[in-house]
Amino acid sequence: MTLKSLLVSLSICAAMALPVAAQDANQGASKTANQNDAQSLQQLLDRVRAGRVTDSAEFAAREAEFRKNRDRQNALLKKIQADIAREERRSERLEKTFNQNELKLAELEGLLNERLGVFGELFGIVRQVAGETRGQIEDSLISGELRDRAGPLDELAKSKGLPAIAQLENLWFAMQQEMTAQGEVKRFSGEVINLDGTVRTTEVLRVGPFTALTDDGFVRYAGDHRFADLGRQPAARFGDAADDLLDWDGDEIVGVPIDPSRGALLNLLLQMPTLGERINQGGLVGYIIILLGIGGIGIAIERIVRLGGIARKVKAQMASGQATGDTPLGRVWAVYQNSDAKDVETLELKLDDAILKEIPPLERNLSLLKLLAGVAPLLGLLGTVTGMILTFQAITLFGTGDPKLMAGGISQALITTVLGLIVAIPLLLLHAAAATRSREIVQILEEQATGIIATFSEKK
Repeated sequence: MTLKSLLVSLSICAAMALPVAAQDANQGASKTANQNDAQSLQQLLDRVRAGRVTDSAEFAAREAEFRKNRDRQNALLKKIQADIAREERRSERLEKTFNQNELKLAELEGLLNERLGVFGELFGIVRQVAGETRGQIEDSLISGELRDRAGPLDELAKSKGLPAIAQLENLWFAMQQEMTAQGEVKRFSGEVINLDGTVRTTEVLRVGPFTALTDDGFVRYAGDHRFADLGRQPAARFGDAADDLLDWDGDEIVGVPIDPSRGALLNLLLQMPTLGERINQGGLVGYIIILLGIGGIGIAIERIVRLGGIARKVKAQMASGQATGDTPLGRVWAVYQNSDAKDVETLELKLDDAILKEIPPLERNLSLLKLLAGVAPLLGLLGTVTGMILTFQAITLFGTGDPKLMAGGISQALITTVLGLIVAIPLLLLHAAAATRSREIVQILEEQATGIIATFSEKK
C-alpha cells in the first residue's frame, strides 16, 4: 500500500470515529485546530485511538444508564399492574357486597311494608292532616295571638319516616288549641299595621276565628302574626254592632257581625260602593234626575198638605152650616147668598162659574207633578243609552279582555235607570194622592151646588 493511500484511509477512519460534538467544536475553532494538527502519522493514529476509547466509554455509560432506567421502569410497571389487579379484586368484592345489600334492603323493605300494614296509610294521612292544619293555622287570625305553632307541623308534614310520639302530640295539641280558641271572645295585645305602613301595638278583640276589632274598627289578619287596618270601614250598622261589642262587659248578650269565610266576605263588602258612590256613577243625568225628584217631592208635599188643610176646613164648615171663612165652600155659598137670580138656570150658571174659579187653585202644580213623574224615567232611559255608548266605546278601544274597563258605562246605564224609576214611582203615587184630595174638594163643591139648586127649585 502506498503512503498516499494509507493517509487517505487513516483520514476516513478518523472522520468516522470522531464524535459529532468534537466535529462542531473543531468547526467553531478551526484556526486553533489547524495549529494543533498532527505532525506525523503516528500522532494521528494515537489521536484516533484516544477518540475511540473515549467514545466507547461514553457509549458504555449511556448503555448502563439506559439499562438502569429500563429496570426501574419495569419495576414501576409491575407495581402499577399489581395495584390495578388488587383494585379490580376489591371492586369485585364491593360490587358483590352491594348486590347482596340491595337484595337484603329489598327484603327488609318488603318486611317493613308487611309489618306496617295499615299503619303506612295511617302515617300518610297524618302527614296530610299536618300539612292542612299548618295551612289553616297560618291563615287563621288566631295566630295573631298564639304564635310559633306552624313549625312543628311543617316538620311533620315534610317528614319521610315514621312520625315520633312527640310529633303526633304536637299535632293533636295544635288542633285542640285551634278548636278551643275558635270558641273564645278574647282581648289581647297585638300588632296592627297602619295604612301608612307603620306598626302599632294595641288591644285587639277577637271573636273566634271570624272577626277582629280594635278601637278604630274592624281589622284584617295580614299574616306573620300581625293585623292590618282596612282601607275603609263597613257600613254604619256593622260599625254600631262593633262598638257594642267593644263596650261589652260580659253580662249581656250582644249581636256582632262575623265573617265565616275568614275575610273573603269582608273584602267583598268593602268593595261594594256606598250610596254616594252609587249616585256618582250615574253622572250628570243621574244628578238631574235627583234634582227633579227633590223638586217634585217638594211640590207634592206642599199640595197634599195644603189640600188636606182645605179639606178639613170644608168638612168643618159643612158640619157647622155657616157660610163664613175663606174656603172654597164658603165662597160658593156666598155666591148663592149674594145672588139675585130669579130662575134655576141663572143660579146654576153662577154656581158653576164659582166652582170653575175654585178648581185652578185646587189643581195648581198637579200637572207639573205628573210631568216630572213622566220625565224621570225618560231621563233614566237617556242615561242608559249614554252609558251603553260609553261601554261600546271602551270595547272598541280596549276589547273585551278586561271587564273593569266596561264597568263605568254599564254602571251609569243601570244607575240612571234605577234613579229614574225611584223618582217616577213616588211622584206618581204622590200625584195620585194630591189629585184625589183635589177631586174630593171639587166633588163636595159640586154636591153643595147641586143641593143649593135643588133647594132653590123647590122654593120656586
